[in-house]
Amino acid sequence: MPSTTSSGRLKPLHADPVASLAARLTERVGAPIELERPNDPSHGDYATNAALRLAPAQRRSPREVGEEIAAAARELEAVASAEVAGPGFVNLRLADGWFAGALATIRERGRDFGGGWSSPFERVQVEMVSANPTGPITVAAARNGAYGDCVARLLEFGGDAVQREYYYNDAGAQMDRFRASVEARRRGEEPPEDGYRGAYVDDLAAAEDDPVPPMLARIEETLARFRIHFDSWVRQSELESRLDEFLPRLDTYEKDGALWARSSAYGDDDDRVLIRSPEQGGGPTYRAADVVYLADKLDRGFDRAIYVLGADHHGTRNWYAAVARMLGYDPDRVEVLLYQLVHLTTGGQQTKMSKRRGDVVFLDELVDEIGVDAARWYLVNRGPDQTIEIDVDLAAERTQKNPVYYVQYAHARIASILRNAPAAPAESPSLAQSLADEEKELIKRLLDFPAIAADAGERRGPQSIPAYAIRVADDFHRFYHEHRVLESEAEAFRLDLCRATQSVIARCLDLVGVEAPERM
Repeated sequence: MPSTTSSGRLKPLHADPVASLAARLTERVGAPIELERPNDPSHGDYATNAALRLAPAQRRSPREVGEEIAAAARELEAVASAEVAGPGFVNLRLADGWFAGALATIRERGRDFGGGWSSPFERVQVEMVSANPTGPITVAAARNGAYGDCVARLLEFGGDAVQREYYYNDAGAQMDRFRASVEARRRGEEPPEDGYRGAYVDDLAAAEDDPVPPMLARIEETLARFRIHFDSWVRQSELESRLDEFLPRLDTYEKDGALWARSSAYGDDDDRVLIRSPEQGGGPTYRAADVVYLADKLDRGFDRAIYVLGADHHGTRNWYAAVARMLGYDPDRVEVLLYQLVHLTTGGQQTKMSKRRGDVVFLDELVDEIGVDAARWYLVNRGPDQTIEIDVDLAAERTQKNPVYYVQYAHARIASILRNAPAAPAESPSLAQSLADEEKELIKRLLDFPAIAADAGERRGPQSIPAYAIRVADDFHRFYHEHRVLESEAEAFRLDLCRATQSVIARCLDLVGVEAPERM
């Protein structure tokens, strides 16, 4: 069983065979050694450029230092050969026994393989979606949710305690326009020119009550269908009621009848209005609610507060940091993640979206068209700094041209093999013969996972997980095409390899909110 900390979180120690091998080599060499997979497998299983880094300080040639590293590597039982190549790269070929041991580690860790890397562990809040309840969740807001939820899943996998929160505006100009639009439809009139249109407005007009609660219920239902479950929901009106507690703690001044925060003195791009002038209604701005909300988050004991926002909120990053400084909090506890737009194409034509015009594409409609799995996959398979263009026709296909289907098919194929296999032995099987190249390449691919998962979490870049999952599926299909599993001389070992591959694929799919089917 994997070892745990006193808090019950998984320990990453010795769970990464490549990192463990690098640590043993580091100990022998007496200097940090990092191992990477060469682009060309003919150059070895792993390589290090440590000689190039160490040589200048030691005033020796890289090849001389490389020879010492290679000699130290040859003393390790795991290393079959070590050679110096080029100006000082050291290429390692590893023994079959090391691959067998590495596979055993993956199998022992199961779905936890690759996790537990957060250090130190943190209490993190991820606030995401937070679309105003003026209509159903759109595809654009769905990217916010898919991205934020994947970041939350990665942080949880790393060992952090994560809370998901939805913050919504239940008062103000937009909500007034929304309610006015519904009231107009109830009277049989057209909504105001700057109001909201669409079938959903007519649906809400059929009932007499405030349209906001049923709209929120629909939003929550849609997001639950999309596999995003929130731990808490916060209303702007509740936060604004506490504003008087925080205004004295801010650096403010009056100008043109309004109350301003001197945020530019604390790293913000500009000063911000907190309380409007009497001519503008005299009420608090949403920036004022931001102040209360940020303090509320950090006072709840979160080590880190993550906001997921659209790219049009790029100025908000500096504003939140400035508020933290004014209130006496460490601004590094506040993190803003930005993402770009989403475009849908059908038949080669791009769909235009506007919630107020009523020609927006809602998340429920996209899910009806392509399914939850494809929607989740396509909304995170590009970096947040890139605009996403979803080909709806391709995303709806259930063929191996569709990448999410292709990865799921690899998982289902392994499940089929295992249904026809004997039960897994209590101990890892011994090697019956020398490992084939395809077996080694698949194991090495699986061993990439800890570093990829940790990097994805630390960089807040879940897009690397789908890309990696495709490569795992590629290597598995290649192995399966070349080698018989059941009733082969290496059946026990290859079944273990299948089980490990299935486990890693399942974890990858879960990290992006996609199901891992047993049958397809």
